[in-house]
Amino acid sequence: MSPKPLALFVKHDGQSARAALTCEYKCGNACFHEPPNTSEGAYFGDIVSGLNRRGLIKGGAAAVLAVGAASALAACGDDSEAAKTPAPTPAGTPGTGTAFTAVAPNKEDALTIPEGYDQQVVIRWGDPIFADAPAFDFDKQTAAAQLKQFGYNNDFAALMPIEGQANSYLLVVNHEYTTGPMMFRGYNKDAPTDEQIAITKAAHGMAVVEVKGEAGSGKLTPVFGKYNRRITADSEFLLTGPAAGSAFTVTGADPSGKKVLGTFANCAGGVTPWGTVLSGEENFNGYFANGDKASDPQGRVKRYGFPKGGTPNQWERTDKRFDLSQEPNEANRFGYVVEVNPWDASSTPIKHSAMGRLKHEGASIYVTGAGDVVSYTGDDEKFDYMYKFVSSRKMQSGTGASAMRHNLTILDAGTLYVAKLTGDHAAEIDGSGKVPTGGFTGKGQWIPLLETGDDGKGKSLVDGMSAAEVAVFTRLAADKVGATKMDRPEDFEANPFTGKVYVALTNNDNRAKDDKPGVDEANPRKLNKNGQVLELTDNHTGTDFTWSLLLVCGDPAAADTYFAGFDKTEVSPISCPDNLAFDPYGNLWISTDGNALKTNDGLFSVILDGPNRGETKQFLTVPKGAETCGPIVTESHVIVSVQHPGESDDATPDNPQSHWPDGGTSQPRPAVAVVWKKNGGRIGV
Repeated sequence: MSPKPLALFVKHDGQSARAALTCEYKCGNACFHEPPNTSEGAYFGDIVSGLNRRGLIKGGAAAVLAVGAASALAACGDDSEAAKTPAPTPAGTPGTGTAFTAVAPNKEDALTIPEGYDQQVVIRWGDPIFADAPAFDFDKQTAAAQLKQFGYNNDFAALMPIEGQANSYLLVVNHEYTTGPMMFRGYNKDAPTDEQIAITKAAHGMAVVEVKGEAGSGKLTPVFGKYNRRITADSEFLLTGPAAGSAFTVTGADPSGKKVLGTFANCAGGVTPWGTVLSGEENFNGYFANGDKASDPQGRVKRYGFPKGGTPNQWERTDKRFDLSQEPNEANRFGYVVEVNPWDASSTPIKHSAMGRLKHEGASIYVTGAGDVVSYTGDDEKFDYMYKFVSSRKMQSGTGASAMRHNLTILDAGTLYVAKLTGDHAAEIDGSGKVPTGGFTGKGQWIPLLETGDDGKGKSLVDGMSAAEVAVFTRLAADKVGATKMDRPEDFEANPFTGKVYVALTNNDNRAKDDKPGVDEANPRKLNKNGQVLELTDNHTGTDFTWSLLLVCGDPAAADTYFAGFDKTEVSPISCPDNLAFDPYGNLWISTDGNALKTNDGLFSVILDGPNRGETKQFLTVPKGAETCGPIVTESHVIVSVQHPGESDDATPDNPQSHWPDGGTSQPRPAVAVVWKKNGGRIGV
């Protein structure tokens, strides 16, 4: 669907657009519980606006494409104050790649794209990915069928060219969570059937699907290829690093402490330069019941926010490993960065404990000019932290088995750090979001937590904690060293041209509320409902960095928003930044989740350099009730994962609130979609 002429702003009441149903099944109502970080760590008193151009790190960039998760949000202006819809940026100027007419905010039940572009649904929940898989039938679902079909609630996506095959790719996708009331007619959330539980377990995890391009268009068609694979909540994984085999990961079913079944809550991720895919296990805590019955002498269970009583999915009813009162260590085997080799459908995926255990939004890779491998990740929780991992191993070139075996160990050896930030203008930060005299700027330090050697053994760098404790209870280690409490750090992406690192800070409506941590320059607004985007100039392998705020999101007509100094009457409103990606020209692209402006979520381009730095334009909006995930932006394609379309509190299969993507009277189905230019030209040029 192409855009209709709509007002740029829509009045709203400042509350989140996310449905309570989404909150319950996606993150276990995290926003409605007290934040689990009650540590006394130093707070961040001042941080935010234009970094200067000195000291840019030159480096070889990994081709990282990512997607993400999210939350709730913000404040808006009258139509009379509305900014103009941003016009196309002429090709050849700073901003090449953003020459499209911005899509206006809307509430359509459609994927709305700019004029001159076309779109296609690539693959949707339930579509067969194996030749022997049955066609999807909403009313005749089985777990056996779901194991051979595309999973539910697609999030992160990666598109990887198949060497030697023109127009052939691997599409690798996370399946973050399921929503029983949307999946099954007559669903009893208090007593789901055993088969329904098995179906939801099979619908989680990841999918690898071969897709073929079509000459003359941007269409991508799934095929039943040799690489196709489903990874689910019951698939076997290898746990590596200091946590592996420790007293914290041994269970009754696995005395080795290394053989883990399943991955779930897979949010964003990244593509490595050695050809694997990373995936972050984010809201894993919501899958484990009876946290109140688990022994917790050091506050470990509480710090990770495990629920009291039962869980929304109720997997504990059929599998005791999801009941902390029966198997207290099982949860310690989740919350890691997962690595999958998509080129070998029989390979065992890895969970890297050297990178810490937290609510990983994802993990993105940057390779310096010297060949050092650095990964960045955020702990997606109110008042939690930003991390990086610097590997002590270099990548081996080549695509052979020997090189892959080595490269799959790169993230098993190195040093894990957590960030501590200071601001330059603390006295000017009052919680209103007013820009300080010198902008929102500051400095930072990476504090080392854990060093893991080539033998997989760890050395704790935190007093009073063993290496295994740091690897498994990373949040507690970061608390001890006084890391800076951020407004829900989600996706990280490094600019492949400059090496600068960008961080999506989605929101935090508890900032400066009652006795909660106060504002600082990197988190400058009280009751922050709209989020911000942080820009780091990092000494990638070192411990120092500088930072600024690129965007302070929300209604451009509001005083508390900031777009890197760009004219706010010429930008699209944006709320709750979640996932980040870069296009081939060095522009940042941001997908949103939980738009507090009470219009549909979307995908936005942001120019980072030149006179138009800060220009923010909406490229697309997803259907009502949906979240925009997994943005991939190439010269010829824009790909997004459309998650939970039509998910609202009054939606049921008998009363669907969306009919996307199939239209008519169909049930809504999460799906991956692709957008391309009708004339076959380059995106945004």
